[in-house]
Amino acid sequence: MSDEVEEPEPDAERTAIVTLGDLFPEGLSGWQIVLALLSVLVGWLLSRLARKGVLKLAARTPGISDSVSQLAARFTQYGLLLVGIGVGLAFLGANVQPLLAMTVIAAIVLVLVLRGVADNFAAGVLIQSRQSVKIGEEIGIDGPDGVIRGTVQELNGRSVILTTVDGRTVHVPNAALLTGVLVNDSRHGARRSDVDIRIARSAGLDLDEVITTITGAASGVDGVHAREHPNVRIAAISPTRWTLTLQIWHHPLHGSAVVSDTVRGVAEAIEAVGLQAVVTPQQGVPPLVPPEPF
Repeated sequence: MSDEVEEPEPDAERTAIVTLGDLFPEGLSGWQIVLALLSVLVGWLLSRLARKGVLKLAARTPGISDSVSQLAARFTQYGLLLVGIGVGLAFLGANVQPLLAMTVIAAIVLVLVLRGVADNFAAGVLIQSRQSVKIGEEIGIDGPDGVIRGTVQELNGRSVILTTVDGRTVHVPNAALLTGVLVNDSRHGARRSDVDIRIARSAGLDLDEVITTITGAASGVDGVHAREHPNVRIAAISPTRWTLTLQIWHHPLHGSAVVSDTVRGVAEAIEAVGLQAVVTPQQGVPPLVPPEPF
């Protein structure tokens, strides 16, 4: 029996000790690990700051709902965080090309899927920043069956919500509103309406006196602006009648009521002086004029 102690083999000793080079075959330095951790930390901090910035910007922009602002904030936060993690992996010597390729593919798919939502959201931001439309204004847009007119009730990240005079609610996509023809009837605070008047001529009847009677009656109607005085234009003169156009200005949202009262007031004033006339709001086929044959 021998008293000699067997010494461990050198190869066994080397396998028992785990070095940093064994964990990372390519070899890593301490600076690489520090830079990787710093990149992840900076990405996390920037993502938090970007999230708060997006939320503040959305809060200052009227019409953007909380759900849309939260979605945009989370998308920005996670995007910056992924960028920080990718940079950290690059410092560690990892091959980030597959990760970048997957990220690009996912972004392309997301853009294609949410293309309509993104277009409406971007158009909504432009509409609200330019303030081409405000809540409470009356606007007209091109619709499938002609021009749609209504009062703006809400502005959000997807559409502009209108209420028409006959009680219908219309949702207009922001992209369609931005690219289509938009008529804002309320921006200047007043709108002009025309009233057609047909008066039968008689001997000794002076046209200037008739015009004075019409303008005086229109000026006394409640809702007709006094700053822009009612004006009468001569549209046609024939041996049997005068064709006149009365122009009045009123509040953009009170057009129907003011025009109705004006028609009634002018008709009563003309009748009071013993004249025969037809007074109607301006329309496609004027009164007392036969329609065109088919």
